[in-house]
Amino acid sequence: MMDWFKGIQADSGPKTRAAAVAGMFYPADPQKLSHDIRHMLAVASAKVEGKILAAVAPHAGYIYSGEVAAYAYSALRGRQYKRVVVISPSHCVAFRGSSVYDGDSYQTPLGDVAVDCEFARRLAAASAAIKLSGDGHDVSKDGAEHAIEVQLPWLKTVLEDFEMVPVVMGEHGYEASRALGVALAELLKDDTKETLVLASSDLSHYHSYDEAKRMDLKTLDAIREWDYLSLLRNLRAGVWEACGGAAIVAAMIYAERMGANRAEVLGYANSGDVTGDHARVVGYGAAVFLKSEKAEAAEEEFSLSSEEKAELLKLARKTVEQMVGSRDRYAPEPPKSVALNREAGAFVTLTSKRHLRGCVGYTSAAKPLYETVRDTAILAATRDTRFEPVSREELGEIDYEISVLSPLRRVLDVDEIVVGRDGLLVKNGGYEGLLLPQVAEEYGWDRIQFVEQTCVKAGLSRDAWKDEGTDIFRFHAIVFHEE
Repeated sequence: MMDWFKGIQADSGPKTRAAAVAGMFYPADPQKLSHDIRHMLAVASAKVEGKILAAVAPHAGYIYSGEVAAYAYSALRGRQYKRVVVISPSHCVAFRGSSVYDGDSYQTPLGDVAVDCEFARRLAAASAAIKLSGDGHDVSKDGAEHAIEVQLPWLKTVLEDFEMVPVVMGEHGYEASRALGVALAELLKDDTKETLVLASSDLSHYHSYDEAKRMDLKTLDAIREWDYLSLLRNLRAGVWEACGGAAIVAAMIYAERMGANRAEVLGYANSGDVTGDHARVVGYGAAVFLKSEKAEAAEEEFSLSSEEKAELLKLARKTVEQMVGSRDRYAPEPPKSVALNREAGAFVTLTSKRHLRGCVGYTSAAKPLYETVRDTAILAATRDTRFEPVSREELGEIDYEISVLSPLRRVLDVDEIVVGRDGLLVKNGGYEGLLLPQVAEEYGWDRIQFVEQTCVKAGLSRDAWKDEGTDIFRFHAIVFHEE
């Protein structure tokens, strides 16, 4: 009877998640582990000004990603956080939503890290997309999730005393990231315990060194530009890669709503820098999101010369005429212009006798600009469902207008929208609509009318922009047309 009673006590006692990848991803010996971390921190130097609300750190084996992770943790060293919310992707098991650990602690060679169980319960109750569960945390026959565990020895080293809230994301769409980021911001806006949100993510996987670097720097540019909607879209489309991309977006949404006004990328490297093997590498980046007294980083000004505009207009016309005339897809040579080879979103608008004949675009910077214009010109002429495809007989009557888009930024206050300068994208769940900046001027709308009409374009009510589930994004556009 006594043995049976002890068994019941053991099953109902504290739940600790074992250190499953110690000795594989990082040293299991506490002394060596501590020595290695402190050595990497001594080499890295990342001093940033301002309050760090969130950070990004890689989660590969320390031998590969440790030197990059050290940049993120050197920026955190000496700061007083009493709670760390660590968000990771699920590598091993599939489940819906996000899973907040239902246990009491995570084990590390440097000592256990206690879970802030009360906050974990509150976070799980904050959204239907978040649950209290062992999914993605528990070591099982399906494997052991390493992406949270590898961050903990670093945190134990740079922070004096803290509790953690481990979150594993089973879904990687915008709504899952938004639900988690918004829930964290709502719970923490009046919380007195200093909290850090840490996204655990590597970048591209198993490309050549040069291709990985090209891809990863685009991902880091989107982080720096705070264009998390395009970031997640390009990750889901496979244009860029980051296994914890949804975690990064959740951290960005949280930080933005808590007043962060700067994003700084602190370090980048890939496994080829360590191994010398450049055939198949994995990329790593470190970044922080700050609330700083410094002015917000200016949105990068992108311009096109008159020659570059003319080249794009000529490209759009040639593309449509060849597609409509002979059904051949135009394959232009890459232009010499750096600007035209830069990845950017764009819309191509076709008019005939001053009447709209087609308008289609890519909102995200997924392809070089000249390819974006080529593709969207084809779509505007043949796939705009509001119109019949352009016919051969019409080709001589078609006029072309191109709008090249800047990165998307969420609107924090509708008063910041400038009619004539900004285009708008409204998103609420699966509903989404976009209007280019010239549309508001054409119809003589004021700021609120412009927002309302963008909601209508999305299939929502005029007042949907006031809904807590609605996000408004703005962008600038370089608009030019044939003379």
